[in-house]
Amino acid sequence: MIKAILIFNNHGKPRLIRFYQYFSEDMQQQIIRETFHLVSKRDDNVCNFLEGSDYKLIYRHYATLYFVFCVDSSESELGILDLIQVFVETLDKCFENVCELDLIFHMDKVHYILQEVVMGGMVLETNMNEIVAQVEVQNRMEKSEGGLSAAPARAVSAVKNMNLPEIPRNINIGDINIKVPSLSPF
Repeated sequence: MIKAILIFNNHGKPRLIRFYQYFSEDMQQQIIRETFHLVSKRDDNVCNFLEGSDYKLIYRHYATLYFVFCVDSSESELGILDLIQVFVETLDKCFENVCELDLIFHMDKVHYILQEVVMGGMVLETNMNEIVAQVEVQNRMEKSEGGLSAAPARAVSAVKNMNLPEIPRNINIGDINIKVPSLSPF
């Protein structure tokens, strides 16, 4: 089972953190720091696996980003390396040459892609074409709804278009009287 997925840059700045096992906030920060120090000190020509007493760190270093999967001892190292490759290639396909800024400015989309690959610490999908197809469906759905950024404008528009004969000045609910202040028109 996958315990955590960590992505950080060459300076140790976390860009995506997903824990599938509960750890306190302090423990999570300690895990991130220790993982970065372990992984960043290793040469590029050595093995991409580190083993602890009850976990394995499996990682890949691409340009300025480290992709680290913390798994239990039952997971296959080569299988997880392949999963990292699928995840990175999917990000690359969705963002057209993914870079660190894509992870920063499109965090919601990155999390969505990750959820298509791994959920609850279990691998759901390894077929990159299937993952990309689901991301495209999600993008089309967001566009048809006007996207999240259009939600406040749609809400204001809906309020403006409400047909109220007049704005209520006093609201009586049982023995509670609420006096509504004068509101300026939109």
